[in-house]
Amino acid sequence: MTETKTLLDLEIDHSALAEPETLEIVADAARVVLKEGDATSLRSFFDTQEPADVAEILEALDEDEALAAMRMLDLREQAKIFGYLDARYQIELSDLMGRRDFARLMAAMSHDERVDLYKRLDPAAQEAILPGLAKAERDDLRKLASYAEGTAGAIMTSDYATLTPDMTAKEAIEALRAQALDAETVYQAYIVDDERRLVGVVSLRDLIVARANVRVRTLMDTNPVSVGADEPREEAAQIISRYDLIALPVINGGEKLVGIVTQDDAMDVQEEEATTDFLKSGMVSALKTGMREAGIYTLYRARIVWLVLLVFGNIFSGAGIAYFEDTIAAHLALLFFLPLLIASGGNAGAQSATLMVRALATGDVRMGDWASVLGREFATALLLGVTMAVAVSAIGVLRGGPAIAVVVALSMIAIVIVGSMIGMSLPFLLSKLKMDPATASAPLVTSIADVAGVLIYFAIATQILVMMDA
Repeated sequence: MTETKTLLDLEIDHSALAEPETLEIVADAARVVLKEGDATSLRSFFDTQEPADVAEILEALDEDEALAAMRMLDLREQAKIFGYLDARYQIELSDLMGRRDFARLMAAMSHDERVDLYKRLDPAAQEAILPGLAKAERDDLRKLASYAEGTAGAIMTSDYATLTPDMTAKEAIEALRAQALDAETVYQAYIVDDERRLVGVVSLRDLIVARANVRVRTLMDTNPVSVGADEPREEAAQIISRYDLIALPVINGGEKLVGIVTQDDAMDVQEEEATTDFLKSGMVSALKTGMREAGIYTLYRARIVWLVLLVFGNIFSGAGIAYFEDTIAAHLALLFFLPLLIASGGNAGAQSATLMVRALATGDVRMGDWASVLGREFATALLLGVTMAVAVSAIGVLRGGPAIAVVVALSMIAIVIVGSMIGMSLPFLLSKLKMDPATASAPLVTSIADVAGVLIYFAIATQILVMMDA
């Protein structure tokens, strides 16, 4: 059948699926196979693709088509692919499944993905799905779901491999082999005592190269890096990044091992945090859905509050200009340089704020470093201001004469310094107030720097030009 061959003959790699045209070709070919009910061809094609790519193909299909395609796969493959689907699409598919089928799918999912899905369900759906799970799975689900959002416990999984200190290397390898199918990773195994307290960690590599009769207690690291279940999830991600860990053990108040945070989960956290910081840097509230799914009202609500506040903030700039009406009326050439100077102060402030927000987020700079950073930023801003003043002074001479050139040059230096100080100090101030430094975004810094710039420029102009006129 030529239609069946259409899907099997497609030579698609993961990079090609990023192209909408290619994705649509694959989706159309999959629809043909679904109409024919050719499960063998569909499975053969999906076997050549990564689970994440299969999920992307399914999302290009209608929900009923995607569900029919999933049902042609074995349960373990379904669970693996389902974990890569968009959260909205997961809910839509779950609504189409029967309660029994959905419970079987959840039971086959990894523990952390299962609890993430459970949290997305409405309370009625949560209660409906629990009876379909085994008691051990229900207990595990409730335990993982009990941790507050934003904590390490909320992103951990209970799929981890454990050993005891008295095992030999040979016994440990056999134990890992038995746990490998269900464990998130066996490259790091966690050593626990009889009360499940974490006493060490050992790598699979160390077990393999050790002599068969060597005890695990002599191979394990007795001072493993760990994180508390109630600690912020960002801290867990930072620890994994700092120590280049495959997974990070999570302990509760009694030093008992309750789960692990894996490297891929840490990357997801860092991506979400980066997205949040990007949105805050543009004065945009967090979106609960993706940009593609967000409606007009959602986008409006995410942006309007800060825009209105900034409008009222910019009124001060207008008030400053009105205050110096006499100076402006006497020297109209000053207006030519106003946008240039104000923009320079805002740009310098935005640069400083960006550097400081990122430095604080990565831990490169801490609150105690404020004084030293302030002095260095002042010196840098002075050099920047002088360089920019030299660049615009020649234009000042041409547009208004030597007096205007002096005013513009001095104003440029002062405005760049003040803008940089505002941009550098605001993240520190917000951190001190227990607020997110990312709120010190370009629009906020620019608005404050604009007001300061207007006052500085016309104050300098008034003093110098009045003295010269006198």
